[in-house]
Amino acid sequence: MQRDFGQPGRSALIAGEAAIATSHPLASAAGLEVLMDGGNAVDAALAAVAVQCVVEAHMTGIGGDCFVLYAPAGRDALALNGSGRAPRAASVEALQAEGLSAIPQRSPHAVTVPGAISAWCRLHTDHGSLPLDRLFARAILYAEQGYPVTPRVGWDWAQEADFLAGDAGCRSVFLPGGRIPSVGDRYAQPLLGARLRDIAAKGAGAFYEGAVAESLVRFLKARGGLHTLDDFAAGRDGANWVDPIRLDYHGTEVVECPPNGQGLAALMILGLLSGTDLSAEMPEADRIHLLAEATKIAYHHRDALIGDPDHLPHDPKTLLSPAVLDTLRRRIDPRRAGAPALWTEPEHRDTVYLCVVDRDGNAVSFINSIFDAFGSGLLDPETGVLLHSRGASFRVEAGHPNAIGPGKRPMHTIIPGLLRRQGRTAGVFGVMGGHYQAAGQAQFVSAVFDRGLDPQAALDLPRSFAFDGTLQLEPRIGEAVAADLAGRGHAVDRRAEPLGGGQAILIDHDRGVLIAGSDPRKDGCALGI
Repeated sequence: MQRDFGQPGRSALIAGEAAIATSHPLASAAGLEVLMDGGNAVDAALAAVAVQCVVEAHMTGIGGDCFVLYAPAGRDALALNGSGRAPRAASVEALQAEGLSAIPQRSPHAVTVPGAISAWCRLHTDHGSLPLDRLFARAILYAEQGYPVTPRVGWDWAQEADFLAGDAGCRSVFLPGGRIPSVGDRYAQPLLGARLRDIAAKGAGAFYEGAVAESLVRFLKARGGLHTLDDFAAGRDGANWVDPIRLDYHGTEVVECPPNGQGLAALMILGLLSGTDLSAEMPEADRIHLLAEATKIAYHHRDALIGDPDHLPHDPKTLLSPAVLDTLRRRIDPRRAGAPALWTEPEHRDTVYLCVVDRDGNAVSFINSIFDAFGSGLLDPETGVLLHSRGASFRVEAGHPNAIGPGKRPMHTIIPGLLRRQGRTAGVFGVMGGHYQAAGQAQFVSAVFDRGLDPQAALDLPRSFAFDGTLQLEPRIGEAVAADLAGRGHAVDRRAEPLGGGQAILIDHDRGVLIAGSDPRKDGCALGI
C-alpha cells in the first residue's frame, strides 16, 4: 500500500545492506556509525542502547533491566534474560512486617539488582566483535560533554519535575539550576560517562563488584533496602540464555522471550485473533473490539500465572495450545464487550526498544528499561547511577507466582519480538509502552500480515488499548467508531497522550532489502546503508 505523499508522515526506510531503528536520532546514528565501521548487529545495538541510557535517561539506564532476542545469520533465535533478582533477604513476610501490601515506586524494595549490564556484557562476549570502549564512545562523549534535549524527551521530562524534586540525587542531576532543561538545551551527566568508561575497561565487574557496588549497597541500605554485596556480585553473571517461545501466525512464526516477560500474552492475543479474518476490509470498530477482547483474556491469564519461571505452577506454553486458545476464543462476543479482567499490576511505562540487522544477516531485537519514568527516583550521588523500580511489580501476597521472594525475578512487561518465515529470520520488532506492549505487538503483527502494511505504516496507525476496565483510544480514532464501541459496552477513554512507541525492521530475502520503520510518537528514526 502506497502512502499519501500529500499528507504528513514518513516513508519506510529501504536499505540494501544494514539497518537500525531506535527511539532517538543520536542512538540510531551511533549504531549506524558502528555498522559503517564494520561492526555487527550486536555491536550496533550496544552502541545505540548506551547512547539511549544518556539521552533518554527517563526511559532507560545502566541501573535497569534488559531482554534480547538475537538471531545469528542462518541460525535460529536465542533469548537472553537480563532481568535482575530480588535480594536474598527479600520475602513477603519481611515486607509485610514493614506494613507493606504493595511496593511503592520510590522504595528500596522496588530495586532488584539491575540486570542490564550483565546482559550487555554477556551479549558482547558471546556475539560482539568490536571492543566496548569503541562501542561506548558516543555515549561517553554525550554524557561528559553534553547533548541537545529533543522534543519528546523534553516533554516527558517536564511531566516528572515534582517527582524528581523528591530525591536529592535526582534533584541535583535532573533539575540542573532547579529546573527541567528546555528543548534544545545542552545537558550532561559526567558521572554516567565515568560509569560507562569503567564498564568498557573492566566489564560487568565494574558495576557489580568493587567501589560502585559498595556505594550502591550502602545507598540502598540507608533507605531500608535488603541488598548485600553478595547480591550484587551474583548479578554480574546473572543474565542467561533461554529458549524462546513461539506461535505460528498465518505462516509466520512470532518469537518471544519466555516468562518472566509478558511475551506469552502477546502470543496469546495473536492466537486468539488468528481465527478471524482481519484483512484491510474489516471495519475499524470491529477490529478494535476484537483486539480489546483478546487483550483482556490474555492479560487476565498473564496477571494470574506469570512470574519467575522457576516458580510457576504451570507450563506457560500450555496457554498457547490450540485447545486452550479455541476454548478462550469462544468467550469473545463480536458484538458485546466482556467483563473486564481484574487489573492489579502497577502501570509499567518507561522503556526503550531498538532493533538492528547487519550486512551478514545477523538480527537483534533489544529492549532496556528502568520501569517507571526515572525508575525508582533513587539516584546514588556517589556513582551517578539511577536505579530502576522493576521490583514494584512483585506481589506482596504469599503463594502468588509473582510474589516477592529471595533471588526471584519479577514479572516483566518489556518484550522484544522477532519474526521467522520458512526457516529464516524475517524481521525484528518491538513496541514500547509498559502494559501496552503485548497488545501493541499483536496490533503491529496483524497490521503487517493481515493488512499488508509496511513497518512504518503499521507503526503509524492509531492505537487502542483495553486497560483497567476502559478502552483507551488515541485521538485519531473517529467519534463514530468511539460511539460504536461504547454501544458494545466498552467504557471508552479518549486518551490525550500517545500510546507507546515502536521500531521494526523486516527482511525481504527475495529482493535482498531491509524495510524499516520508527514510531512517530517518539523522536527517533530508522537509518540504513
